[in-house]
Amino acid sequence: MPKNRAITLLSLGHACVDVHQGAVAALVPYFVAERAYSYAAASGIVLAASLLSSVAQPLFGALTDRWALPWLLPLAAATAGVGVALAGVGGSYPLTLATVALSGVGVAAYHPEAARVARAASDGGHTAMGWFALGGNVGFACAPLLVWAVVSPWGLRASPLLGVPALLGVALCAAAVRAAGAQAVGGGAAEGAGRDDWPAFLRLSGAVVCRSVVFVGLSAFLPLYVRERTGGGEAVGTAVLCVLYAGGAVGTLAGSRLAERYGRLPVVRHSYGVTLVAVVGVLLVPGPPLYLFAALASAGLYVPFSLHVTLGQDCLPRHPGTASGVTLGLTVSIGGAVAPAVGALADATSLRTGLLPLLAPPVVAWFLLCGLREPDPAPLASPADAVAVRR
Repeated sequence: MPKNRAITLLSLGHACVDVHQGAVAALVPYFVAERAYSYAAASGIVLAASLLSSVAQPLFGALTDRWALPWLLPLAAATAGVGVALAGVGGSYPLTLATVALSGVGVAAYHPEAARVARAASDGGHTAMGWFALGGNVGFACAPLLVWAVVSPWGLRASPLLGVPALLGVALCAAAVRAAGAQAVGGGAAEGAGRDDWPAFLRLSGAVVCRSVVFVGLSAFLPLYVRERTGGGEAVGTAVLCVLYAGGAVGTLAGSRLAERYGRLPVVRHSYGVTLVAVVGVLLVPGPPLYLFAALASAGLYVPFSLHVTLGQDCLPRHPGTASGVTLGLTVSIGGAVAPAVGALADATSLRTGLLPLLAPPVVAWFLLCGLREPDPAPLASPADAVAVRR
């Protein structure tokens, strides 16, 4: 179980925020079916959710390096929910892009500050940070079910109901801040926190970009691809997306446990090998076994998820908020920028051909991580030290 009440509340709040992030990809098949969007137009919605987030998240991270912003957590949860709630209102494509972009800003504002508070509340432990990351993965896993339950019977016009989890998220985030107490108030890096290793951080960030490209590509198009390969309906697409996301619950905790035994970098490197095998299986294996390879892809993509965050924070001990903003935000969101290119290739050829480029990123990530050494754990600043630094 998580170490303390603050981590538990942060994990639950993380789930309520990320259910809205996962809902964007889950809505794509419904936009294609109900509004006859092309693959490129539908993937543009994923890009809109990612674009502002990719730019804003490192900026929010830099702010949390200088000031503690615990009040931002409930506000961010509300913003993420409002954006998704409005996504299906009206038939205007620009309005849809604007609302999912608003949701992306809420997600961007949430993650760096939440990761900072979680890191402080966990005393830097991999397992506790894994529990925090698990909350986000559970939110992603619940997103397809929520979208299916709301949109399948009533259509996109029922999207305001998708904002309901945000109400719970606001309450949980406020309670988490109270439970964290001085850990939430303290921000910034201590003067003696060690040296930032920017070259190692940039290589790590490149690997996270590769993960993001595969994850977003599969999230956006795997439901449509499985429906095409199996001849199933909307429930088939929802089921495979649940498999892809739900495996993250197991993968995230497994990554933390494996890292404690074998080290973070070896675990992360091997996870990209698993991802490559999984994507090959998704593209080549017909019929129901697709679900098995979707589950394997989930494991390969989620095992390194929380490890990326702690590795980034340890590479930049003086800028943990920036590290969180990049590993949880900028690099993750770049996958959304690649999605329209995958969609355009699928429109010009076939969906299977459009997914073929997803074979390359795991290989690139593996080479980027070769030769990196395990960074020393970053010392955590006390609240008193953090206040002194901010002054």
